[in-house]
Amino acid sequence: MTASRPIILAAGGTGGHMFPAEALARTLIARGHSVILVTDKRGKAFGDSLPDVRVERIRAATSAPGIMGKLRMVVELVVGTAQARSLLRQLQPALVVGFGGYPSLPTVFAAQSAGIPTLLHEQNAVLGRANRLLAAKARMICTSFPSVAGLPAVDGKRIIRTGNPVRPDILALRDAPYPAPYAGGSLNLLVTGGSQGAAIFGEVLPRAVEMLPEDVRYRLKIVQQARAENIEAARSAYAQMGVEAELATFFKDMPAKLAGCHMMIARSGAGTVAELSVVGRPSLLVPYQYAMDDHQTANAQSLVGAGGAWLLPQQEFTPVSVSEQLAAFLADPGRLVAAAKAAAGWAIPDAADRLADAVERVVKGDAACA
Repeated sequence: MTASRPIILAAGGTGGHMFPAEALARTLIARGHSVILVTDKRGKAFGDSLPDVRVERIRAATSAPGIMGKLRMVVELVVGTAQARSLLRQLQPALVVGFGGYPSLPTVFAAQSAGIPTLLHEQNAVLGRANRLLAAKARMICTSFPSVAGLPAVDGKRIIRTGNPVRPDILALRDAPYPAPYAGGSLNLLVTGGSQGAAIFGEVLPRAVEMLPEDVRYRLKIVQQARAENIEAARSAYAQMGVEAELATFFKDMPAKLAGCHMMIARSGAGTVAELSVVGRPSLLVPYQYAMDDHQTANAQSLVGAGGAWLLPQQEFTPVSVSEQLAAFLADPGRLVAAAKAAAGWAIPDAADRLADAVERVVKGDAACA
């Protein structure tokens, strides 16, 4: 089924919004649809994988502290909405898909005001503030998690779980077997903290490892993303302990690192949770405590509830507690094997296709979406 009019994807800001938009664009184009990305000045194009996707930029701003910050945000959104209305009159799209974040707000709001069908994709287990403002008038809301807090009281048929699309190089690992650890063997530990790392991981983890008995400590093989300000201290600490560790501020070969690990210590952003589950890797999740509406805790709780992860709040991420967790995993690696299976079972690897199916239903004017 091919739409004669273009489908607009409204996204921007972080990779958490752009990755699923890119995955949907790739799938829709393969099905014969015309796709246009609308973002703000900070939003990047889809890059080398989809260089021909047309990109339109409008004004938008994120929430800012103080009266002047909020005033600037309102002005930017008003200007952006006017730009979006003009663009929509020109393009006459069949549908506008919003991926959350303030950069999507002007375009989706303008579409709803003009009577153009809209679909929202929510990556987190708590409805984001932009999507919250737009949800009541959306024809369909596609979620990544089985349960999402903050959803409006609408017809249940308008809310479906499609999952959160992941990058192709991560999806390619779906069928690779889990390299199960065994009693008395090594434990390959991958530690990441988002695009810039997490300072607390670099500070706490070496101290936690030092608390392990020597004959246990040496079984750890650590690959860790660390911030520039504490990477040398962490590297020196591991070296003095004789623990095998590879540290970097950023890993370009993350799929390979993920494929080779037995477990992961990470934040619980929506993209991280989706990638961990698709690949089937158990994890110790440490939600970023300042995430808006504490959505990272809700994300983690969903995977923990399925048996695929353990949650450790940042306030409890201490050398003692982390050392105890590591000792327990090393003593009983069967727990990791069970969690890996549970994580894989929770995942939706065909999320991009499911999301594209939902888009086509709305474009066709499915009665359930009216």
